[in-house]
Amino acid sequence: MSPAAVGHSVGVVGAGQMGREIAMVFALAGCPTGLTDHDEAALAAARDHITARLAEDARAHLSITKDLSDFADCSLVVEAVAEDVTVKQAVLADLADIVRTDAIVATNTSSIPIGQLAEALPAERRTRFLGMHFASPATRMAFLEIIPGAETGAETITEARRVGTAIGKTVTQSADVPGFASNRLLFALLAEAQRLLDEGVASRDDIDRTCRLALGHPIGPFELMDHISTGLTLDVQTMLHEAYGPRYEPGQSLREKVARGEQGRRTRKGFYDYPADR
Repeated sequence: MSPAAVGHSVGVVGAGQMGREIAMVFALAGCPTGLTDHDEAALAAARDHITARLAEDARAHLSITKDLSDFADCSLVVEAVAEDVTVKQAVLADLADIVRTDAIVATNTSSIPIGQLAEALPAERRTRFLGMHFASPATRMAFLEIIPGAETGAETITEARRVGTAIGKTVTQSADVPGFASNRLLFALLAEAQRLLDEGVASRDDIDRTCRLALGHPIGPFELMDHISTGLTLDVQTMLHEAYGPRYEPGQSLREKVARGEQGRRTRKGFYDYPADR
């Protein structure tokens, strides 16, 4: 893929699990891409992750910076910080003061309504703001969900869909509701898996096997929660529970994992244990 095919210089804010993968997607597509985070440890971890997974020619397109002002000339900026309204709105407000006025600003939120996040932006910027929700890991998953807000312009939607296709994703679109289409579907499954476990209907392993072998899923729900992190799973599921009621209520097993600090692969212990060499 040539950078001309995508047609954007890209900035990604947030060097955690999602942000670094999104930056890699754009670098692999040949876009000049910057990745930033206020946390030096997160940037160091991202640098190690990128060095281990990207070939030298792709790495040449990707720069890592701690200075958000380096994104002033970017034509597309993707916010991928913690799934917290206050944190995201603060970053978006900063971006509104920095990036060029014609830039598209996108959020990778997995559950927070776009209209709520748009409140952090000046009214004149909201037509260039929308959700671009990548699936994890972004470098391997072909999915990209576009979520326009009420004020998102038609040209912005068209361009975001074009960019998604140009970077090799299959693009879907959802209305701006909590969780959008993808996570309303996913978290209904995750919540039911937790209920089956908590009620003693089936074991963790058999629930995961059922989803892999009977439903054709690439991994089971407990494996997936460990990949996402149990903490983020609980955060999103809590938001959906508040929005839609009991069908998304977090299970006791999930709450206990989070309370014990068992975040999944991130801490090498979650619903499964992960040896240090994995």
